[in-house]
Amino acid sequence: MIALKNHINGREVRSTARTTTTIVDPVTGLAYATAPKSNAADLDAAFTAATAAFKTWKETTPAERQLLLLKIADALMEHKDELAAAECKNCGKPRQLTIDEELVQAADQIRFFAGACRVLEGKSAGCYMKGMLSMIVREPVGVCAAVTPWNYPLLMAVWKWAPALAAGNTMVLKPADTTPLSTLLMARLMGEILPPGVFNVVCGERETGELMVGHPTPAMVSITGSVRAGRQVAAGAAPRLKRVHLELGGKAPVVVFADADLATAAADIAVAGFFNAGQDCTAATRVVVEAAAYEKVVALLAEQATSHIKTGAAAGMDAEGVLVGPLNSRVQFERVKVSK
Repeated sequence: MIALKNHINGREVRSTARTTTTIVDPVTGLAYATAPKSNAADLDAAFTAATAAFKTWKETTPAERQLLLLKIADALMEHKDELAAAECKNCGKPRQLTIDEELVQAADQIRFFAGACRVLEGKSAGCYMKGMLSMIVREPVGVCAAVTPWNYPLLMAVWKWAPALAAGNTMVLKPADTTPLSTLLMARLMGEILPPGVFNVVCGERETGELMVGHPTPAMVSITGSVRAGRQVAAGAAPRLKRVHLELGGKAPVVVFADADLATAAADIAVAGFFNAGQDCTAATRVVVEAAAYEKVVALLAEQATSHIKTGAAAGMDAEGVLVGPLNSRVQFERVKVSK
């Protein structure tokens, strides 16, 4: 059993909390690690490190930050097999799909923001007083707090830290309680490249997230999660007027008209619905079909589900062409299963 640690100030740090979360491999159903339920003292340490790092990180030039982010992107690709193995153990994902659709995309996103920070512009707001020109200048806001979801742990972490760090901010990030492994591995790689304290990871469950949001240090809070969680984060950030970024759950209906290429539509809907075992905010969760095509579309979708979608249960998670692995956790399974 692996005892995972927080990543604070550029190194692995043992939590002061006495309780842990058991981490389970969704493929086998077996526990393989424990992660700390980080407490207020852990968060104080992480935010103190991020605050200290911000004093110098905000003064770095875009060129300096770009070079460091490009090094991180290269490091992720150099360790893609190790990171893919961690993400598969994290989430039960098919290995090759994880490399092609997530790790490659993560590196590309980092490179994008590494370049974007070089071209930020300030705009003139006009002359309101004689001899004075008003300008809008983009500056880092400070320390950012982020909470990531369990469906794309590594990729969603990149979507949060890459733009924040590129703009000159520092960060404390909490991965989902069931999927901390790949984020901690990425943090370890980043710790070999970034100055200490620029990027910190604390593990924990909902209570840890609430402590992060309510902590006086972060100037901005970002979460990807449920509508319920978004409401709680917005309410927790309101007393100090913290900036918030909320990416919340939704539904993605597909509309099919009778004159469409129904076979192609069914194939695309199946992938959109079953990719990542349907654990996507953009998953095709409902299909609205014109009455004249209803029976045909139902038959085509049934054929896709029974004959064309390859699952890891049948072929093995590393087999070529596997699209569907297990759900992330027993909690998710119980929530979505259909009783007959």
